[in-house]
Order: sequence, then structure tokens, then C-alpha cells
Amino acid sequence: MRVVLAGALLIAALSAGARADDSACTRQISVLARAAEARAPDFAEVTMGIEARAPNAAAALDAASKAVAGVSAQARALGVPATDIGTAAVSLQADTRSVARPGGLAEEPDGYRASNLVSVRLADMDRLGDLLRQALDAGANRIDGVSFGLRDPDTLDAALQVAAARDARARAVALADALGVKLGPLCTLGPAGGAPYPMANRALAAPMAAKGRRVPIEAGTIQMSSEVAVTFAVAP
Repeated sequence: MRVVLAGALLIAALSAGARADDSACTRQISVLARAAEARAPDFAEVTMGIEARAPNAAAALDAASKAVAGVSAQARALGVPATDIGTAAVSLQADTRSVARPGGLAEEPDGYRASNLVSVRLADMDRLGDLLRQALDAGANRIDGVSFGLRDPDTLDAALQVAAARDARARAVALADALGVKLGPLCTLGPAGGAPYPMANRALAAPMAAKGRRVPIEAGTIQMSSEVAVTFAVAP
């Protein structure tokens, strides 16, 4: 998922185009400001599929492929568009088992193990529990994780950048008033921390619910924040 680029570009543009002359910034007031907001996620993404074992490679891969095709079909039946369904991983490897020998344990061939995982992005999160339950009924035996996110984090981050910048100026004005000086032009503006990562991840093991029972999932909220470091000149 694309993560917050617009806010970083906004700060870069301001830093380059809104800087006072160095001579005006001999005396400075520097402040840090932060704006934050919690939003309900607007999509969930789950990676699930099957791990199958068989005496030969083709049978193992066929079993995994058949089950994951059923998982994809269940997702489409819930209205998930094809663009939000994608293969996450396919693997095939020889399996072994430990066998006791007179000289100790030895590994010997024991067929093949194949896995096929698909990632599904679901906008209607009220159906996520149904999707997980139906995927298990279709043959899935692995659920590798559920994550929640925002489809357009850049818009929120840009708004938070503006809010943080306004708060920075208000703080600087308050400090200048307390010191009995007048706030001058902007000297520097830059990010005070790293870019926010608008994704709340929750690991999820394969549920052991009774057949047909909906898997309970709580999306919670996603916290995003923006911090700026601002320096203003002190007017003569």
C-alpha cells in the first residue's frame, strides 16, 4: 500500500520556498508541533490459503491449488473485485521425516509439501468474519494475518501537516508574547519525525470455531500523526 508521500512533498516545498534571509534569522524561536487523528479503517486485508501434503509433487500442488481456488471464489461471491484478490505466495518442497536408526536419528524422504496463499482486500469489513469462515469451509487451513488500513492516507496526512504547522505558529506566537518580543518571518520548516504508517496489523492463527460459526474480528481505529519542527525569526 502506498504510504504518505504528499505530506513529505508539502514540507519540502515549504522549506524550499518559505525561508527568510539568513540575516533575519540571527535570533530565533524554535517549536515542535504535532497533530493526530484516529480514523476507522476503510479496508481489511487478509492472507489465507492452504498447505497440503502428498506423496508426489503434482498431487501436493494440485491439492493446494484446488483449495485456494475455492477461497478466491468465496471472496468473489462476497463482492470482492478481481483487482483486490491476488496470489501472495506459492511454494513446493520435498518433505522429510525423522527415523530412528541404530546410529541415531536420520532424515528420509516423506513426500511433498505445497502451499498456496492468496491476499484478499475487503472494503465491507462487516463481511470479514464471514469470509474467514467460508474460506475455512472451502479448504483453507492457513490464515497468516489480518491488517487494516486506509485507502487514501495521503489526504489525511496532508491535513495533519497543515494542522501541525498552524499549531507550531500558535505556539511560537505564545512564546514570543511571553518573552515580550515580536515574531518574525519563517526561517525553517521540516518534519520532526518519520512518516506515519497507517496500518494496524493483527496476527491471526487459523480459528478452530465450530463449522459455520462466523469468525469475530474487531477492526479498531488507525492512529495517524504528523510532526513539524519550525523556526521563526525574532523581529528586531
